[in-house]
Amino acid sequence: MRKLVMVSMLIGLGVLPACTRTTNTMGYIVDEVLVAEVKPGIDNRASVEKALGKPSIAGQWDDKTWYYVSRNTKQTAFLMPKPTEQSIIAVSFDAKGNVASVNRRGLEQVANVDPVNDKTPTLGRETGVLEDLFGNIGRFGSAGSAGGPPQ
Repeated sequence: MRKLVMVSMLIGLGVLPACTRTTNTMGYIVDEVLVAEVKPGIDNRASVEKALGKPSIAGQWDDKTWYYVSRNTKQTAFLMPKPTEQSIIAVSFDAKGNVASVNRRGLEQVANVDPVNDKTPTLGRETGVLEDLFGNIGRFGSAGSAGGPPQ
C-alpha cells in the first residue's frame, strides 16, 4: 500500500508541471518614450516609421491610420488563453501624410465572442438544401462564351 501511495505521488508530481500557467506576449513591444515622441502636426509617415517601425496593421480601406497592437495573455494547461494586458496605438495621418492624431486603447477593446448553437448568423436570404446543391446550374456560361471560364 505504501508503494502505491509513493508511485501515485510521483506520478502526480510529474503531471503537475503540465498545469502551470504560461504567459505569452504577442505583437508590437511598446516603448513608451518613443510613442510619446510622436506628435501631431510635427511628425509624418517617415518619422513615425523611423521611431516606431512598420505598423502591425494599416487601415483596411486606406492607409490613413496605422495600428501598433500588442497583447499579453495567460493560459493554464489546455484552457483558452485570457488577455491580461492589451495596447492599441492608432496613429492617424492627414491627406499630406502628417500625423493628425495619436490615440491609445487598452483591454476595454477586447470582445468576448460566444457562439450560439454552433451557427454563425448571416444577413441575406435563407437557402434550402436543394438550392445549395443546385442553385448555380445555368448561372454561368459554357467555355468560350462570354462569362465562361477561360480556354
